[in-house]
Amino acid sequence: MSKSGYTKEHAVKGLDAKLPKIETWENQFPSYEINIEVPEFTSVCPKTGLPDFGLLVLRYTPDKKCIELKSFKMYLLSYRNLGIFYENAVNKILRDVVKSCDPLKATLTGVFNTRGGMNCSVVVSYDKKRGFGE
Repeated sequence: MSKSGYTKEHAVKGLDAKLPKIETWENQFPSYEINIEVPEFTSVCPKTGLPDFGLLVLRYTPDKKCIELKSFKMYLLSYRNLGIFYENAVNKILRDVVKSCDPLKATLTGVFNTRGGMNCSVVVSYDKKRGFGE
């Protein structure tokens, strides 16, 4: 355990959680972008058990499939009681989106409410040609 009390178990908590499937439907058009805003995302700090609140903005360019919004909502609601650092949540969500719909490009931004006088934003990107982080 580190001096701060955060452990490796805290760091990985929630990453292997079994969550509802993100369903898709067949895309009908080429070359456009979809933006999904989730203004009330909630998860739980894996150490303190206190809630984290934030805004998620998913921007993606579909290839052959589009995200079905109700299933995405149910997927995101499953984070409400999940102990996971919000940095990990943003990365996990984008990876699950990519796994479900295989977009040409996708970026997920998480803007989290002020805590302890600090704001935090997490941005994760994916490009089908280059993978994550490009």
